[in-house]
Amino acid sequence: MMSEDTKVQVDPIQMKIQQAFPKVFDQFTTEDVVISDVGLKKYINLNTRGSAHTSGKLTRRQLGKANVSLVERMVNNIMRTEDFTGKKTKAYTAVKDAFLIINKKTKKNPLQILIQAIENSAPREEVTRLRFGGISVPKAVDISPSRRLDIALRNICTGAVKSSYKNKKTISDCLANEILVASRGELESFAVGKRDEIERVAASAR
Repeated sequence: MMSEDTKVQVDPIQMKIQQAFPKVFDQFTTEDVVISDVGLKKYINLNTRGSAHTSGKLTRRQLGKANVSLVERMVNNIMRTEDFTGKKTKAYTAVKDAFLIINKKTKKNPLQILIQAIENSAPREEVTRLRFGGISVPKAVDISPSRRLDIALRNICTGAVKSSYKNKKTISDCLANEILVASRGELESFAVGKRDEIERVAASAR
């Protein structure tokens, strides 16, 4: 039996800090992550408790995806591709391994690298179609922050999966590489290239 003197004392302040900043994959803290883009800040949820899986509890709520953690949204976007449809455990493992690879290469928090990649990959305007009588006219419009985040996540994951085809590298390596080059804003990134393409078309439709 453990006596009263030998019981481990739990610091209540430390417990509150751990609850406020839970670690992603039990390794990476969200406490020091900085989001520079003010528009995206409201829609990026870093609060990942336990496994990144909410079982679709927020899908029927208006703007419920804004309350889904960023890590789970990335896992879900990996699942949107042909090879990972319905394979959440496989997609979850791919994202986790990609974070470990980024941490090993950069010695930095992979969540911060991912935030920088999203900020560099999120387009600010796109083209919509306006009908005047029987004529369809393209018009440049600003993109909402929620859609900007959706497009950035989708393009990062799509680029990673495409680069893994006919490649000896694993999906985790390809995802880690896509996040790294996007965080630096390089055109080698599929997501950054798509952002430039969308904004270039919108600029011509002003």
